[in-house]
Amino acid sequence: MAVTGLAAILLVIALLLVVVSAVQPIARKLELSETVLLAIVGIIIGSLADFALRTSYASALSGIAETLLDFPISSESFLLIFLPVLVFQGALAIDVRRLAHEAATVLLLAVVAVALSTALIGFALMPFAGMPLVVCLLLGSIVATTDPSAVAGIFRDIGASTRLTRLVEGEALLNDAAAISIFSILLPSVTLHRAIHPGEAVVSFVVSFAGAVVVGVLCGRLTLAMMSAIGSSAAEITLSVALPYVVYIISDEFLGVSGVVATAAAGLTLSVYGPSTVRPQTWLFLNQLWQQLVFWAGSLVFVLASMLVPHLLVGMTRWDWVLILIASVAGLTARAAVVFGMLPLLAWSRLSPPVPTPFKVTMVWGGLRGAITLALALAVTENEHVATPIAHFIGIIATGFVLITLLVNGTTLRSLVLFLKLDQLSPIDEAMRHQVLGIGLGNVRERAEELGSELGFSADATRPVLDQIERRSEEEQAANVFDQALSDTQRVNLALITIASQERSLLLDLFRMQGLSRRVMETLLRSSEAAIDGARLEGRLGYVRALRRRLSPSFRFDLAQWVHNYLRWDRPLMLCMAERFEMLMVAHFISISLTRFMRERLEPTLGSRIGEIVAEVLSRQRKLLDEALETLRLHYHGYAEALENRIFRQISLRLEGEEYDTLLAESLISDELNRELLKELERRRHRLNKRLSFDLRSGIEDRIKNAAVFRGLPGAELHDLATTTSLRFVAPQELLCRKGQKMRYVYFISAGLVEAHVAGVDELYGAGDLLGAQEALQRWRCVGNVRAVQFGHFMAIKASRFRRLVDDYPVVMQNIETILRKREAGERPTSLLPRQKIAAMDEDGLAARALLAPEGDVLALMPPEKPDADASDDKEAGKA
Repeated sequence: MAVTGLAAILLVIALLLVVVSAVQPIARKLELSETVLLAIVGIIIGSLADFALRTSYASALSGIAETLLDFPISSESFLLIFLPVLVFQGALAIDVRRLAHEAATVLLLAVVAVALSTALIGFALMPFAGMPLVVCLLLGSIVATTDPSAVAGIFRDIGASTRLTRLVEGEALLNDAAAISIFSILLPSVTLHRAIHPGEAVVSFVVSFAGAVVVGVLCGRLTLAMMSAIGSSAAEITLSVALPYVVYIISDEFLGVSGVVATAAAGLTLSVYGPSTVRPQTWLFLNQLWQQLVFWAGSLVFVLASMLVPHLLVGMTRWDWVLILIASVAGLTARAAVVFGMLPLLAWSRLSPPVPTPFKVTMVWGGLRGAITLALALAVTENEHVATPIAHFIGIIATGFVLITLLVNGTTLRSLVLFLKLDQLSPIDEAMRHQVLGIGLGNVRERAEELGSELGFSADATRPVLDQIERRSEEEQAANVFDQALSDTQRVNLALITIASQERSLLLDLFRMQGLSRRVMETLLRSSEAAIDGARLEGRLGYVRALRRRLSPSFRFDLAQWVHNYLRWDRPLMLCMAERFEMLMVAHFISISLTRFMRERLEPTLGSRIGEIVAEVLSRQRKLLDEALETLRLHYHGYAEALENRIFRQISLRLEGEEYDTLLAESLISDELNRELLKELERRRHRLNKRLSFDLRSGIEDRIKNAAVFRGLPGAELHDLATTTSLRFVAPQELLCRKGQKMRYVYFISAGLVEAHVAGVDELYGAGDLLGAQEALQRWRCVGNVRAVQFGHFMAIKASRFRRLVDDYPVVMQNIETILRKREAGERPTSLLPRQKIAAMDEDGLAARALLAPEGDVLALMPPEKPDADASDDKEAGKA
């Protein structure tokens, strides 16, 4: 009995999934790209199905064969079902921050190369094809889009450079959009015989592209906000599955912009902000789910599209092979012209890092075409408004073009990459390999020997294994040229990249604890990723810049401070201060772990000299965090204690949960008991989710009462002053007043250190000082730039309010004069009014100056080098 209808469709899909599962191990064994093998299998299945329909010996399979050849899915449905999945997962898997440095290269390959390929293929075919130019250009747009799956798979299998893989995958994200946009402009001209206006076409392309980016980013951010609000793993993952289809359809059908670009932009947005918004375990599962979805979608795309190849090639002539060869050579020439002709211009103009010649050769040869090209060709052949000769021409040439790239380029790409030695480690990684193995294998031998003795293995059984490990360790140590291969500068940069990466790992591990603020973790994770990029691109200076940005007030914090000062609304600043408190505390805990990691793991690998330099950077970072925390603890001691207690309780609950998991793994407790214990643990953890209340004005009145400058004021005036005083929290190097600017506030420095640059002299203000009192009373403008040296906590009194206070209560001026006389007598280290700075400034604020100084001064503040036997090494270290 023949299988027909829905049962036949489901059976076909199930059988194709079985075939896909079998192809993967076979491709690995044959060292062939899965995509190429899937295309071959698809062609074979299509041919066998055609044979089954033509013979009477396979009548039972005629229903399945008919379903295979006439699968109930049009080219439009083909793109709608599979394209959003492929594009979204491709964007989700990309390291966006590293790709951002290659943005010019990717845009050149994705847009310029597609446009040039379309034009060159079209003009090359027109004299020989006997078709109008617009038809040849339409064919050029169809075959201009590249498919990264086969290329990226080969690169991953043989361990090619990650940069090469990143360039290919980044290009593929947008070249589909460029090709489909050009295709959409040219197709109406063929079907409706309408003239094309280049100016309108370019404007339409740019508007569609830019509008799609905006739509994709907005939808991505909205989805992330919903994920953060929902807090359910299943719901968050479901939103990620819905996102690409929602964005694609809304952009394509309703807004008239590129659905492919919008989907890619949404995926990139999720890739950037997802790890810091979604819990790590949820993010891991989300990525695994999308990898599985794209495996199904990508494999089915190739098989289904390849099954149509025999049908598309019906009626093919020898001359068609000539046209296919012409199109293939033109496409290769266009790609080579862009890669070899335009990429050097980008490097020369510093818009993009230079691309090595072996990379260029691989990128030209690796421009494979695949399922999207076949789907666009099918869209033309299915279109009833397209003349039969045109449909026949496009179907055959596009299909032949795909077959040549897959069967010629695809099968030889692996050999080309190996020939160009792109699978080899970089000199730095090769040197690190010998260094790490030389040290690590020695530790492995010691641990293996102890474990063998503990388990009672005989010496005859353990000796050959231990000897082999020892021989490997000696070989690696003999081949180790780490000290010669890497300069001190490179080792410092490598150490800082490792430190920043370790910080990111610690943060992700800490993020698993429920109760910690998502916004705080997002800030810290972004900062650690910026530190990785900074250290990779600019070494120590880039790492220091990332730390400066982390500890400087954000735009949100500055806006909340402005609202507090001018609109008298405290809540935004209260929320920002609570988050800042938590951020500083978590960063402080992380810095302790990083110091231990550097001492125990990094220093033995990179050497004691490098360890000293990195330890100095970390110690200044930790000192700066201590200064910031102590400033807040001084005024909000109760909140600091409550926050520490809460974080410690969260840590304790996590340790308790891990202990239950261990007991279950060792079969010491039953599944039922484990579930009951975890339920109770979850109830206690849920009680910690409530946000701690932060009182921004806590203790203001007491501090004003205890301030010597306000001594003698009546209680009612002190209370009124406390209610009208606003607060200002400053970070190192924050500008408080610019030279020539009107002084709007008088600042009572509750904690911190301020430096005023007046007439070429630096002057200090410290805790208990009034900043700007003289200017407020005399209505003077600021005579020099005033900056914070440390994190500070100020009480800001409006200048007009301060003048009224002095007029109403002369005792305030008397207090100021009394304090000034005492300080001039040496009773306090800093002056109330401007006074020349002492020659030897104490350690307060040194860490802030080192990490938050203007960019040109950062390296000058590093510790002097210690002389040793190798002066050249010291010189290199000094340049780090």
